[in-house]
Amino acid sequence: MAKVNAEPYDFELSIPKTALVMIDFQRDFVYPGGFGESLGNDTSLLLRAVGPAQKVLNACRAAGMFVIHTREGHRPDLSDLPRAKRERGNAPLRIGDKGSMGRLLVRGEYGHDIVDELHPIEGEPVVDKPGKGAFYATDMDTILRMRGVEKLIVTGVTTEVCVTTSVREANDRGYDALVLEDCVGSYFPEFQQSALAMVKAQGGIFGWVSDSARFLAALEAARGEMVSMAAATR
Repeated sequence: MAKVNAEPYDFELSIPKTALVMIDFQRDFVYPGGFGESLGNDTSLLLRAVGPAQKVLNACRAAGMFVIHTREGHRPDLSDLPRAKRERGNAPLRIGDKGSMGRLLVRGEYGHDIVDELHPIEGEPVVDKPGKGAFYATDMDTILRMRGVEKLIVTGVTTEVCVTTSVREANDRGYDALVLEDCVGSYFPEFQQSALAMVKAQGGIFGWVSDSARFLAALEAARGEMVSMAAATR
C-alpha cells in the first residue's frame, strides 16, 4: 500500500477508501469584500492555499478519488443562525447583512459559493453546514459511509476553526484524517502552526499532517499500484 510521508508517522493511502475534503473554500472567506474581510482579516493569507489545493484537487479527480466540498452558511431567513453567533464580535457587518458579494454567509448568495478555482464538478457533493464542523447538522457522515470511505485528505479554511473542528469530529467518528498544511489557511499565521501541531501531537491524537508535494507523490504511487493490480487480474 502506498504511504504518504507525514507527521507523526506515515499515512497509509488507499484511493477507493479515501475522500478529498475541501472545507469552506468560499468567496466570503477567501476573497476581498466577503465575510472574512468584514471582520478585519487579510484574505491574501487564505488565497495562498488555493493554488496547492487546486493541484491536489485536479490530481485526485484524475485518480478517481471521491471529492466532497463543504460550505458554511445559513438559510436566507436566518432561522438556523443562533443569536450568539450573529452578535458575537461586534463587527460592523454581521452574518446576513449585505456585503459586496451579497448577504454575508447566506446560502444562495454569490459570496457563499465556492471560489472558481476549486468549484465542484458533477458528481462531487456539496455539504452545506450551519456551524464550524462538517459533521454537525449535516449528512456528511452518511455520504462518506455510503461510499465506504475510511480516510480523509483535508484541505480548506480556516485551519484553526472549520478545518480542525471537522478533523476532531471525524476523529470521533472513526475516520483517519490527513491535513495538508499548504492546502489549509488561516488569517493568523501563529494559529496555523498551533492548530497543525495540535492535530499531530501525542502520536497523532486527531490525525496526520503532511503537504501537497508529499501527498501527490504518494497518490501517484497508489495509482500505479491500482494499475498493476488491475493488469494482474486480466
